[in-house]
Amino acid sequence: MDEKDYLNQMIEAGGKDAELTPKQAKILEAAIEIFAERGYASTSTSEIAKKAGVAEGTIFRHYKTKKELLITIVKPVITKFAVPFFATHFVNQVFNEKTADYEELLRKIIRNRFEFAQKNVPLIKILLQEMAFHTEIQQSYQDVFKKEVFPRFDETIKHFQARGQLVNYPSEAIIRFTITTILGFLITRFIVMPKADWNDEAEINRTIHFLMNGLSKGNEERL
Repeated sequence: MDEKDYLNQMIEAGGKDAELTPKQAKILEAAIEIFAERGYASTSTSEIAKKAGVAEGTIFRHYKTKKELLITIVKPVITKFAVPFFATHFVNQVFNEKTADYEELLRKIIRNRFEFAQKNVPLIKILLQEMAFHTEIQQSYQDVFKKEVFPRFDETIKHFQARGQLVNYPSEAIIRFTITTILGFLITRFIVMPKADWNDEAEINRTIHFLMNGLSKGNEERL
């Protein structure tokens, strides 16, 4: 799936709920492309209008300000399209099937998120650029993580701890170490250095090896 296919899917997802007109869909597509490439603060509505092939006044007939454009178009697309995929689909795919050990679970998580990141680079860029500045986007993801992802992750970690496979750290710490390590790899791979000479399979294996060396039962005795 290339970037254009992804954007078309976002437009369709947003259009179903928001009943977008063709011009609104063009504005949405243009805004996502430019926000992802240059960031919200560095993007003008005139640039969005030019890329969308509409008059700048058309934007303001629907959205009073550029901030409203971001919140009322980009955020709904993120929360209504990406959040269900990120949370519900992710949880179902990763946690519903039993795994033999935490290493196998890590492999599922990394491959699942790798495929998601590979297909959704524009969305990830927007999230990284704008989440720190917009509490509405922060709250949406916090709510989903707390309700959908954390309970299953917590349950799974405690299960492997009870089987003697993981260190007796608080599950919140293990979740934090796991997520930050995986996100660090994915952000570097797809955002920071996407054109580097990557051996993806080797990097996935190294990431798993790194995490398991720190989280395997018995290692806490050396810390």
